[in-house]
Amino acid sequence: MAQWELRQAVGTRRSRHDLAQKQVIHAGIYYGPNSLKTDLCLEGKRMMYDLCKKERIPHWNCKKWILAQNSKQHEQLEKTHRFAKSIGVPIHFISLDQARQREPEVRAKNAVLESPTTGIIDSHTYMTYLESDFRSKGGDLACHTKVVAIEPLSAGALGYNIHTRSSSGQTATITSETLVNSAGLAAVPLSNSVLPPERHMKPYYAKGSYYSYAATHPRPKTLIYPAPTTGAAGLGTHLTMDMTGAIRFGPDVEWVDDPTDLSVNEERLSAALDEIEAYLPSIHRAKVMLDYAGIRPKLGKGSAVAQGSGDGFSDFYIKKEVGFEGFVNLLGIESPGLTSSLAIADMVDRLLYT
Repeated sequence: MAQWELRQAVGTRRSRHDLAQKQVIHAGIYYGPNSLKTDLCLEGKRMMYDLCKKERIPHWNCKKWILAQNSKQHEQLEKTHRFAKSIGVPIHFISLDQARQREPEVRAKNAVLESPTTGIIDSHTYMTYLESDFRSKGGDLACHTKVVAIEPLSAGALGYNIHTRSSSGQTATITSETLVNSAGLAAVPLSNSVLPPERHMKPYYAKGSYYSYAATHPRPKTLIYPAPTTGAAGLGTHLTMDMTGAIRFGPDVEWVDDPTDLSVNEERLSAALDEIEAYLPSIHRAKVMLDYAGIRPKLGKGSAVAQGSGDGFSDFYIKKEVGFEGFVNLLGIESPGLTSSLAIADMVDRLLYT
């Protein structure tokens, strides 16, 4: 087994800066019936909690609230509630009085929907564990190395010549029986370099800015999300936290053409503050600072929440490519990619070896 990483270590590009990941263990309530995102998120969530307990990876089942400030948003929460119940995900409404007692600084005018299986994970400890596990099973990791070309041999029947170049300019070629394209932001261009033109796809890059918070108050201990908006490419500027309890806000959505553009857009701060104040009115606006940006690899500009036909919702693309023996493509692996990661690995194994 061999893995190539463009950066200096595992998880120092997409996983560190990808705002869709942001260390949240998702419940699986947004992605509609019969989707890979739903199925893999549910299985991946179970596997991740089990692994964290077994390997003592820091995590926190802190729960999540989804808030409605008006009757229209309440209707969205009712839809989310019905869907979660239909797939067996624990979820329930809590009274506004109960919400005020538990999180007095959080404002919810109409309804609060609680997801008790949502949590957070120390994603970098998790990735360090995965790297160690990979190496212990004989895997070779080449950092500071870019895959510059892939040459199918007899359409993969004889394997693939993978041509690489290191940061020092050294080139190498390795022949592999199988090829798993999990290159994140570079996955679609890499796929297009292998597949014929009629099977090419267009990559879309959704940049999101995150904002840190320098004050110690307010500091909720629950993840706070606004009600999902029909057709929106994200889930709104929500409140998340790290394992120390420090809170941050984001992401927003800004479509960009350059997947390396990680600059934080200061012009978007004012609008983000207005969104935050809607559910956290005692926030100190001057203490909300630009933090970092990340980019989500998407397969379209449609809704992040599956609402039915015509919403443009894009599922994960995980397939063993027809006509290319031993080639599995993983495209559009955005949220809930981190939560789904262990289940995705199992799926890839089944596609290749069963």
